[in-house]
Amino acid sequence: MKLGKKEGVQGEGKPFSKGFPSPCKQTYKEKLKMKVVLTQDVKTQGKKGQLIDVSDGYARNFLLPRGLAVIADNKALNEIKGREEAEKHRQAVELQNAKDIAAKLETITLKFKNQVGADGCIYGSVTSKEIADALKGQFGIVVDKRKILLDRPIKNFGKTTVSVKLHSEVTGKVVVDVEEDK
Repeated sequence: MKLGKKEGVQGEGKPFSKGFPSPCKQTYKEKLKMKVVLTQDVKTQGKKGQLIDVSDGYARNFLLPRGLAVIADNKALNEIKGREEAEKHRQAVELQNAKDIAAKLETITLKFKNQVGADGCIYGSVTSKEIADALKGQFGIVVDKRKILLDRPIKNFGKTTVSVKLHSEVTGKVVVDVEEDK
């Protein structure tokens, strides 16, 4: 006698039947997961130092033999915590340095002397590169020329306030005074 459907307790939708997972056991897919820490960037998985869950076979057959990951044991987890704390400390120090430089920039006035052109404007212009070079030469403050927020080069005489992006959260201002060279 052949039955088309299972009959009895299993097929009636009662707890622990096919439609309901057991509350005390892990599912088959959960058993096959493994926690690993990536030692290099892996496409579609994550970045270096990240803790991820991957299938057991993928970890054993691909990631671990190629040295792309290590098993997430206590040692690896402590190393991740240490790296995260060091990164937070480094970012805090970087932010404080940027705030100190911004405070120093507020007191600085850079003076440039340029010749007068035919129409009474500057012959040439004052660019962000010249401002960065002046900050480095006169005050010892190293700023990348791309961090100096200047829409276009300064072509007028007088004082201009220029913003300098020192950090993602800190922007300093420096006064640039362009005078006529006699």
